[in-house]
Amino acid sequence: MLFSRKPLALPTRDTALPGRAMTIPTADTHFVNGRDLNAPAPDGMKEIVLALGCFWGAERVFWQADGVYVTQVGYAGGYTPNPTYEETCSGQTGHTEVVRVVYDPNVMTLDALLKLFWESHDPTQGMRQGNDIGTQYRSAIYTYDDADLATVKASQAAYNRALSAAGRGEITTEIKALAAFYPAEDYHQQYLAKHPAGYCGIGGTGVTCPMPGATALDKSVDPPVTEKRLRLASMA
Repeated sequence: MLFSRKPLALPTRDTALPGRAMTIPTADTHFVNGRDLNAPAPDGMKEIVLALGCFWGAERVFWQADGVYVTQVGYAGGYTPNPTYEETCSGQTGHTEVVRVVYDPNVMTLDALLKLFWESHDPTQGMRQGNDIGTQYRSAIYTYDDADLATVKASQAAYNRALSAAGRGEITTEIKALAAFYPAEDYHQQYLAKHPAGYCGIGGTGVTCPMPGATALDKSVDPPVTEKRLRLASMA
């Protein structure tokens, strides 16, 4: 099959699929909260784009978090304009599966959001997340401004030290300014709200990320991170 192979190396700009000029059809409103998916962030809100494995489970982590205004899944980090899901999964676009998170910084600080990100997956796995293997599952953070980029890099350094102390490997998360975000198809948006028993491969290392001003995860539940712990973290 055309899209059955899973290359573990990223294409170059010259070898990536050409894509298309027109955006692919997607949903207009958030299935959970009814907000406009494609509108610019409201005044006072901030945005960040996060990748932590299959975007079905990743999106649920953030739409449940207190202070998050809206979430939207899509593709970022590669070269192909307006890719389809099948093209992204081929490994020939350079994109990874991402969640665009629009949030209120007066309720959910960037530090707290990054803590939730780091603790919700294993950022040391390179081109995979658990049993999901391929470039589209790599961990990544894409920012909209330089100040956020500096905060993200500081959080990476802090979590690297914590992971090292716990005997874990180095973080492989791709961190850079966002070049472009391409929304995914309608059926991927808020997938686990539409299909509650659907696949979710999200799970963390059990290592706490030492972010100032962010409440630690509830340690009453044994690692790895579970959906219950993520819910508790989002409500803290």
